[in-house]
Order: sequence, then structure tokens, then C-alpha cells
Amino acid sequence: MHPAPAARFTVEIPDEAYWKRLINCQHACPVHTDARGYVRAIAAGDLERAYRIARGPNPLASICGRVCGAPCEAACRRGVIDAPIAIRALKRVVTERFGAEAPSRAPRAVVDSVRQAATPDADLEELAHLVRAQAAARVPRADAQRVAIIGSGPAGLACAHDLALLGMAPVIFEMEPVAAGMLYLGVPAYRLPRDLIRAEVAVIESLGVEIRCGVEVGRDLSFADLRRDHAAVVIAVGAKRSRWLKLPGADAAGVHGGVDFLRAAALGEPFPLGARVVVIGGGNVAYDVGRTVLRQEQVDVGRTAVRLGAREVHLCCLESLAEMPADDVEIVEGAEEGVLRHNSLGPVELLKDDAGRVRAVVFQRVLSVYDADRRFAPRFDAEDRTTIPCDTVLLSVGQAPDLGFLDAARDRVDLDGRGFVRCDPATLATSAPGVFAAGDLAHGTKLLIHAVASGKQAARSVYAHLTGRPITTVRTQTHEDLGPFRRENAYEKLRRTEIPAEDVARRLAAPAATVERGFDDARARREGGRCLDCGVNTIFDGARCVLCGGCADVCPSLCLRLVPLEDLDLDEAQRRAAAAALGAGWERSSAIIKDEEACIRCGLCAQRCPVAAITMERMGFVEEWTAAPAAPGASHE
Repeated sequence: MHPAPAARFTVEIPDEAYWKRLINCQHACPVHTDARGYVRAIAAGDLERAYRIARGPNPLASICGRVCGAPCEAACRRGVIDAPIAIRALKRVVTERFGAEAPSRAPRAVVDSVRQAATPDADLEELAHLVRAQAAARVPRADAQRVAIIGSGPAGLACAHDLALLGMAPVIFEMEPVAAGMLYLGVPAYRLPRDLIRAEVAVIESLGVEIRCGVEVGRDLSFADLRRDHAAVVIAVGAKRSRWLKLPGADAAGVHGGVDFLRAAALGEPFPLGARVVVIGGGNVAYDVGRTVLRQEQVDVGRTAVRLGAREVHLCCLESLAEMPADDVEIVEGAEEGVLRHNSLGPVELLKDDAGRVRAVVFQRVLSVYDADRRFAPRFDAEDRTTIPCDTVLLSVGQAPDLGFLDAARDRVDLDGRGFVRCDPATLATSAPGVFAAGDLAHGTKLLIHAVASGKQAARSVYAHLTGRPITTVRTQTHEDLGPFRRENAYEKLRRTEIPAEDVARRLAAPAATVERGFDDARARREGGRCLDCGVNTIFDGARCVLCGGCADVCPSLCLRLVPLEDLDLDEAQRRAAAAALGAGWERSSAIIKDEEACIRCGLCAQRCPVAAITMERMGFVEEWTAAPAAPGASHE
């Protein structure tokens, strides 16, 4: 019998990128919000500090507290143990208290509270840091040059916000009668209250941003007019046009785009809905459509003879339940409200009646949606058919931008085959000088927070274009020895706190009633206490360590291990370093290795170490904003 081969371990020597990557939530956030920082501040009961950290890099923090897709939660290391921290719901707690929607907060005070912050976390707060950088003349304010932004969605608002802070005069042109784009017209009021949107927009306007609603580029003024009258133009129109299905019968009366319906509902405009509605799609927007249809029944009762309880909503999608892109909470709440879900069905044909109106949708069974490489490649069983009778079909199978105001040849703005603007992925500059793209138009349809990040990047690129001084950051890594380290009692055993929701009957009786009620302070502190605090790390002093193994013995998650160096897969540089430090026969020496994914930051190893070779330290970064000097002889518009 031969002995089993020894296990081999791949090791990584920590550097700055390693420490940053450990804070999964912040690393996953497109605007790099220190979610861990504000979650731990909430756990400590310091809600105002938590707000400043949350608001610092995110001008739409209050809106994100309600509807952010929360990539931070998807990346949260606590999710490996049981369930991720409810980061988005915790953000709502502090924005409700200190943000745009707080009853006692004037719009300008929201920004000033962050800009004037003098807390130990100020270096993580973007606005405060920018003000300090401008005071030190590292980032000079621009000279109020006018910048046109087409579209007032999240990318346009974020871009305008940052341009105003940088000293420019942004003007947003919005074709709709209200500001905020799809935040107002595409996200139902039961998820995102309208007064909250207006409050968030008012904060941005208080900085000097001008928003002109009801002005359509291409109708009321031309794209050439914008370029002539403004130093730069940012196109941030989003993807607000429903994609259509190329199927027999798709031209039937009663077939509509889902986002067209959501827009009508948001503006209170009549929309022709029948008694049996089929929604095609499996994402969050499809659920927004289906759940709004059910609420629209209350509105229609007052307008017509629609009888309560008469409307039926079927949601049909290609994906299985496990594969659906919609958030779990949307699926659960949709089912509670009466949305009838049909998984693994692909539409084949829309049947018409004698008058040319849709009367049913024919589906075929989906065998699989993705191939072995997880590429979209659906396979069907054409013999397994399902027919769902209906009188209305709402399509939620993707969205595309509407760039009817652009002429690629005339305006010198290149478009790709999908109808999106071609732009530099780093600067967002288009092929036309002084014209930039942002949001879904630049990157394809993504999350709200991606649009915010894109708008902020566009603002920096506009600044660099007009001043010749690109904005950069100089980052200094810090490590704070926390001394005696203790955590909340039994924090590792706490289950995720359920987010309270409104009663189903009230949801449907009051179409605009907010479904998610949010945490009170006690629940917020409890949920914040579950955070593993991934910015805290175990630091080993090799000169003191006696390799007793006590740290590995006491570790409750078995993340520490003593192994011979010969069991490590070392690259050439690591092998040379080991040989230089340990001399001949270094392979027979021992090492302590750590599985960061398993570590719960309990600090027991530091308490157990008999020679104080282990300390618990919090990693952080101090960032200094600066603008590079303008190139000699450079000419800028």
C-alpha cells in the first residue's frame, strides 16, 4: 500500500491588492463604498458616522438604500457561512435618519455634512476629501464651463453631481416631464417612493446643477446645438426602449413593451390592460411589470368597470426557478401577491383573434438555457407545447437605447451593432471630440450602482478633457493595531435578520405603499453585528513565533494550519526568498498558512498565542486626490 501524496498548497504573499481584495463588499462595489465600515459603525451605534461613510462616494445613497442590486451582498464573505449581511437594508437605516429623505434635512445640508466631516473615517469620504484637495490646490476647481448631459437617470445625475463639485456648470436635458429617468419611470413606487427620488434630485440641484425636463434632444434642440453651446456633452440616455420578440403574431394588438407600461403607470397615464396578462421575462423588471399590473387593478376600478380580483398575471421565462435572474425577494413577494410563475417556457407564437388582438401565447418546453461554458444557448423540446390564453402581453426580454437624435455620420459618434455608442472603456470618450457616454449606453444594461460609477467616471474624464489635468489618487496603506480584540457575543451564530415587509393585503389595496418596511435601530445593530469585519486581519510576527500550533488548535473555523514548506507550491521568487531567509534545507522548515475565506475574525488565535506573535490589525487606505499638471502647450476646449 502506497502512502497518499502530500497535499499541495498555493500561497499568496500579501500586498496592497491582497488587503484590498479581502474586503469583499468594498471590492465588489462599483463606486468602492466601504460597506464594512458603515455596517460596523451601525453595529457600534454610531449611525451618523455610518451615513457619512455610505454617502461619501455615492450621490444616490438614499435611492441605493431601497433598490440597489447590492453586488456587495453577493460578494459578502458572511454568505459563505450562512447568509450575507443585509447591507442594502442597513444603508437605508442611516439614509432615512441623515440622508436626503430625512424630514429635518435641507438639501444642501446633506452634502455639507459629508464635506465638513472631521471623523477618523474622513479619508474614506470622497466629498470631504475632494474639498480638502481643492483647498490645497491639488485639484483646482474648473472655471464653471457648461457641460450638457442628455438624460437624468442615475448616470446623468451622478455625473452632474461630481461635475458641480469640480466647479463646472452641468445642465441636464431630460425628455420626460420628471427627473431621474428609469428610477422614476421604471422602478415602481412600492419599491422606491417618489418623494425620496425628488429629495435626492433636490440635493444634486442644490449644488448648482440645472435640470431641464420636457426637453427632447432631436425635437426641441439638435445634438449639434448642444455641442456648439457647451464645452462638452455626456450622453447618458440609458436603455429605456423594450426589445421585441421576432415571433409570429408579435404584431398583434395588446402586445406592449414592459417598460412602456411601467412608464405609463408611473405618470398616471391610462394603459390598455386586459383581464389575463402574460409577462414574458424572468428578471427584476419582469416582476416589476407583473406586480405593477396587479396594483394597477385598484387604479382601473376607479376608471372603468374592472372588478377587483378579476385580473390574472402569468409570468413566463426561459429559466428554471434556480436560474432566474430576478432577486429571490422579488420571486417570493410576487408569488405572495398573486403572480403566477411558469418556468422553463420559451415563446413560439402569439395567437390572434379575428380582430387581430392577441388571444394566447404558445410556449415550448426549455430543456436547458446555457451550454457547458455557461453561454446563452437555449435548447427546446418542440413537441412539448403549452398555450396560455390572454388578452395582453407585456414583454420584458431586454432593453435598448433610443438614439434617434444621433446621426453617426453627421455627428461623428460611432455606434456598435447593438445600437450602443462605442466609447473608450476607461475614459468613456466617444469618437467625437468632447462627447462622452455613460451608464447603460456605455456598458450595456447593468445595475443602478454601475450607472452611478459610470457617471462619476464620465465627470472625471470631462474634467481632464477640459482642464488637461487628469484626476488621480495617491493611496497610502495603513494598519492599525487593535490591541485586545473582542467581538459581539455569539456573533458567528446569528442568523440573517429578516427585513420586515408590509402585509400583502395592504400592498395590493394601496398601489404606492412601500413593501419593504426596513429595520428599526435594534434590528440594525443586531444585523450589523453579524459582519465579519473583513478589514481586520491576523498579522503574524515570524521573529516571535515558536510554531507551537496553539493558534491552529484554538481556531474554530480551522483556517490556520502548520505545514512543511515543501508542501507549498512556491514560485521561483518565493523559493529564493525562503532560501535567503532560512538557508540550506529550508524545505524542511514549517510555515503557518491561513485560509482567508474561512477566517471569521474572532481573534482567538491572538488571545491564545503564548508569545504575542499575533496581533489583530485593521487595514485601511488614506487616499489623496491630485490632478496631474497640464501638458506644456496643451490646448483645451
